[in-house]
Amino acid sequence: MKIRFYFLCSLLIILFLVFVPSVYASTIEELQKKISELQNTGSSLTKQITLLNSQITLSTLKLEDAKKKIDILEKEIGELNGEIDKLEELKTKRLELVLHRIPETYKRKNIFDLGQVIFSSNFSEIIRRSVYLIHLREQDTLMYKQLQLAQFSYNERKDQREKKKKEQISLKKQYEQHAIELAQQKRSKQVLLDETNSSEVVYQRLLAQALAEKQALERALVDSVKIGPVKKGDPIALFGNTGAPGCSTGAHLHFELRKNNFWIDPGGYLSSKSIYDDQTKSNWTVGGGVWSWPLQDPIELTQRFGQTPWSYRYQYSGGIHTGFDMVSPSTVIRAPADGELFSSSQSCGSSIIKIKYIEHGEGLVSFYLHVQ
Repeated sequence: MKIRFYFLCSLLIILFLVFVPSVYASTIEELQKKISELQNTGSSLTKQITLLNSQITLSTLKLEDAKKKIDILEKEIGELNGEIDKLEELKTKRLELVLHRIPETYKRKNIFDLGQVIFSSNFSEIIRRSVYLIHLREQDTLMYKQLQLAQFSYNERKDQREKKKKEQISLKKQYEQHAIELAQQKRSKQVLLDETNSSEVVYQRLLAQALAEKQALERALVDSVKIGPVKKGDPIALFGNTGAPGCSTGAHLHFELRKNNFWIDPGGYLSSKSIYDDQTKSNWTVGGGVWSWPLQDPIELTQRFGQTPWSYRYQYSGGIHTGFDMVSPSTVIRAPADGELFSSSQSCGSSIIKIKYIEHGEGLVSFYLHVQ
């Protein structure tokens, strides 16, 4: 009965480990499909909340799936460690035996070759001794093959363990990334609920304000005044709050880059710098280019490029914040690179927003919004 009980328990564990990941995979696939469908529907507060809830559920499942796989690998690595220790012990014993037996066999062979005629009473004795020696050699050969097999199994288990360790490290990185995404999605939902107060009217107004700012920038490209050439480091404006209340919620600089009229991450052009990131409430090292930063240190980044807790506003860009929002104790904005400076004032809702931009050549343009 005990054997049957243990067998059933082992079978249940195997079934759990095999089929649970497949259930996760199916649910994850369904959620991904649902999110894709939601992203292609109209903009409403209900839709946005449903989308965020689906993303939160998806990230939670991915987190649980990664944790389950990490635990399974941890168990498998532990079992392999045990097998490797046993194989190493077996390999050592067999090696000691082989090292002892082979010299003894050759010693006996030499003695036998010398004394088989002297000490053998008849021909039958010589045959018997020869058969015995052949048997010893066969045993030695078998022992050597067993040693080789033990070495092969040992190496095979070590290779398996290293592969599983690498897989485990990769899964742990995925787990950490899923945890970050989940925290960001939960914050995004809370920001959405706080800013809209669950009101569809407020939600639509915030979307309209974000779109109005984008349209004002587009008009600035065809309706602006050319100031003239500027050099890297030249002061070009002071950051402010123009466009408020419709298109700005406080004094800051919105710094944006476009290449052939497509938004690009400013971090690829700005020099590497450690700045305070308000989104994570910690210092963030960002930058991989040679451009100077448009504001002087210390700089606080209030919103990154890409998906942010306020991404729901930017429906026109697919939920992507198109630049860096930043502040500094010094309000002076300086040209990050050489180019031609332009200035424009545009309506943004019921307010006026002031915009500066620099053409750097080869389709690259930098924008500076909400300047004084």
